[in-house]
Amino acid sequence: MELAKDCLDIGIFTNNLDAMRAFYGERIKLPYEEMLPVGGGVRQYRYGMLGSVLKINHSRDALPARVLGGYSRLIIAHGDATSCTSMTDPDGNQLELAPSGHNGIHQVGLHLGVTSEADFDHFYGVVLQAEKLGPKRYRIGKTVLSFEKDSSARRSDRSASQSPAEVMMSMRGTGIRYFTIQVRDCSATFAHTMANGAWEGSRPVTLGEVARICFIRDPDGNWIEISQRASLTGPLPKD
Repeated sequence: MELAKDCLDIGIFTNNLDAMRAFYGERIKLPYEEMLPVGGGVRQYRYGMLGSVLKINHSRDALPARVLGGYSRLIIAHGDATSCTSMTDPDGNQLELAPSGHNGIHQVGLHLGVTSEADFDHFYGVVLQAEKLGPKRYRIGKTVLSFEKDSSARRSDRSASQSPAEVMMSMRGTGIRYFTIQVRDCSATFAHTMANGAWEGSRPVTLGEVARICFIRDPDGNWIEISQRASLTGPLPKD
């Protein structure tokens, strides 16, 4: 997997826009970048996060409540932090501000609660070709991913019969719902992940002249966006 950007972006869904923007923009002091309408009644408010982008996706429609397990904690190496500070945002997402270098995180970390540590070792090490830092810890670019078995984590039903539109709608829910990997070749990355056991979320599609994207899912059904942005890679292939 050839990265086009050395940091992962983090996607949150919310119905609580004003409070979430105040928390991340005013309290955490992440710099606001822009708002993008992404369709389906969702507007995405983007905040810079040490090379990553925090994507606050505000849904016009009511979202399901947060669920336990999955993407459970966001860690930011914060310039003002002299010790680790645990916080909870207005939607109940867990956040930790940490001094740079704490637990090997110099930029951003994302922690998951999972049903099977062995399955996630295979997923991050083989499917995503991430660099292994130690037990249950991997890095993609500068962003650190960690996981541990969590009794509250649940595995989504991979055999459920749903239309493509229903599958994509299932990604929406309150909380941290996905991360984005920016790559040089979306189609090749999707093919590699599928060949090594990833769960298909949606197949690659080109969005005008902006990006070619697809989604995959990890062993528990958590979502990952694979994106090839023209601003990073040049002209995009046509469908």
